Amino acid sequence: MKKIMKIIAASIAAAAALLTFSACSHRLDSSNDSAPVTTTATAKYEVDPSKLDKQQSFLVELYPEYAPITCENFEKLVSSGFYDGLNFHRVYKDFMAQGGDGSTMGRTAETIKGEFKTNGFDNQLSHSRGVISMARAGNNPDSANSQFFIVYSDQAKSSLDGRYASFGKVIEGMEVVDSFTNIPMAMGGIDQIPTAPTEPITILKAEVEGKNDKGHALCRFYVQVGNEKK
Repeated sequence: MKKIMKIIAASIAAAAALLTFSACSHRLDSSNDSAPVTTTATAKYEVDPSKLDKQQSFLVELYPEYAPITCENFEKLVSSGFYDGLNFHRVYKDFMAQGGDGSTMGRTAETIKGEFKTNGFDNQLSHSRGVISMARAGNNPDSANSQFFIVYSDQAKSSLDGRYASFGKVIEGMEVVDSFTNIPMAMGGIDQIPTAPTEPITILKAEVEGKNDKGHALCRFYVQVGNEKK
């Protein structure tokens, strides 16, 4: 009987794994499922100020009226230098670009409440082109911490609205985000299609530029797309 029960349990586990795999193509899983505990940038990253070119940056406007917890967390991470030196590790053409995994530099961030409809929040910011939203771990609605993604196409609305915490929008430099897709891609572990950049797409520096006349925080991300040209 014990042997039969083990076989049944193994079959159930295999079926669950298959379901997870088949649903991956439009899931925005974070690549680190651990439960982080702090928002401190523990690994210092220094960048030559001469490399900070506004022509190679994008500006995000935060919308706390839709997702106040998410905006507060994101602004805190930007202000602390958390994102400096991190990469965009997943670029899904015509869908989204994902980055902000602090584990690559020994950084951790607190998990936050998922502010989206299926988690009980009336977040009406649709995932249209340029919108920034939070990735999370698997089916845990309250597992977002630092990883975020930027939407490439309005077509993402149907699969993301109500399921992920959208909280702002790229209002300047979207062409820089578009340029991420020019990097050759290797096979992505989650997507099983080429979505893993073969050259680094690095956030050289992220900083809060203050607030606009609507009281919305503005966060600028300076990036280097691909290997530095000699």
